[in-house]
Amino acid sequence: MRTLYVVTHPEATHHVERVVGGWHDSDLTPDGRRTAAAVARALRSTVPEESKIELISSDLQRTVQTAQKIADVFDVKPVLDRRLREKSYGEAEGKPQEWLDQRFITPPAVGDRLGHDEGVAGAETKGAFAERVYAVMNDILKHPYEHQIVVTHGFALTFIVAWWIGMPIESLGYANFRAPSGSITTLREDDFFHNRQVVSLGDTRHLPE
Repeated sequence: MRTLYVVTHPEATHHVERVVGGWHDSDLTPDGRRTAAAVARALRSTVPEESKIELISSDLQRTVQTAQKIADVFDVKPVLDRRLREKSYGEAEGKPQEWLDQRFITPPAVGDRLGHDEGVAGAETKGAFAERVYAVMNDILKHPYEHQIVVTHGFALTFIVAWWIGMPIESLGYANFRAPSGSITTLREDDFFHNRQVVSLGDTRHLPE
């Protein structure tokens, strides 16, 4: 039995400052740090005590800070992988959200949605973003752990879930699995049929009211 726990980082400074995230290296807010601690406690209460776990995280500060809270309760060192980063928004990153909104070209309802150019220099296409997330998850699946915790970003979660259920990249043009900041998505594969379950998507029961 293999179980993946996919954590979307909690509130970061770019959320409250209303600037574009992407690869902009924002920190967790004080509320975000408290939420990260709650995520860590929830995971510790879920994963069996005797289990060896692997903790893999995006290398941006908001995810590293989240992963460190989890690392502290499991006494492990996070492995950082830049391929788990959020989608790159190129020259828009760190700029006011309004700046991006004024320039953003929405994808067509029908046509090449994966290769669509959003009108912002340096921004990743949805297809390129999906390819790098699929690549890192293929590598993670090769690691011999029954329990793995992956700390990433909200948009990246869509491609992790799609990868888990075997969706080919060319089918991802319309895919969107939404989960709140600070949530935990649980994915499980059984040892007999090797069926893959989405046990929970974007669970926030661990968060304070």
